[in-house]
Amino acid sequence: MEIQALSQLFPLFNTASPDTLNWIIAIATQEEYHQDEVILTADNWGKAAYFIIEGWVKLQYSSPERKITQTIMGRGDFFGEGAILEEYTENMEVVALSEVTLFTISAQRFIQALFKDSQLQHRLLQLMVKRLKILGGYWQMRHQPPVVRLVKVLVFFAENYGQLQGKKTMILQIPTADLADITDIDVEQTRKIIDKLQSNGWIEIDENNRTLYLMNIKQLINLSGKV
Repeated sequence: MEIQALSQLFPLFNTASPDTLNWIIAIATQEEYHQDEVILTADNWGKAAYFIIEGWVKLQYSSPERKITQTIMGRGDFFGEGAILEEYTENMEVVALSEVTLFTISAQRFIQALFKDSQLQHRLLQLMVKRLKILGGYWQMRHQPPVVRLVKVLVFFAENYGQLQGKKTMILQIPTADLADITDIDVEQTRKIIDKLQSNGWIEIDENNRTLYLMNIKQLINLSGKV
């Protein structure tokens, strides 16, 4: 990966110096995972930081009773950095929702990169604060009607990870159970809302390619505000 591609794809690196970016490219490795493959188990946090070049992953809490999806990430996002900076004890796993390609930096090298570049430190802090706000937003949504919660989550994924195709935006067809966990809606109701959005023409689903199209994000935002 070249410097320009690295800084454009990953917001974390868009203020880093060229020297830092060259060094990161030289020491990072690339990993590939298949759909449903476990990328990180609860015991493996803190060994590296992972950057998503292609694909979608879910972070799920693993308990003896069941696994609960906490959030979903796509192209340009990253995970694992928090466990490098502070000891991580949660029973969290990362699982590939699609074919996934990662850009991986070992924990030691990641710390070195932060020490090398103060702009990188500052940008990481900004993005970690933004992530906390997003998680807080998930909790605040739980007081809103189910359809609003689901629409807002779909719009978030489209705005942050989607690919624009004319007026519509393509994202992964996220499994219903994962959407239900994130929005705190039961699976059957989540399925009914998805069906209704599809029948009304707000979204389109391509089952064969596991993709979901948001036909017009602005209209969906407007819809969620009126419910």
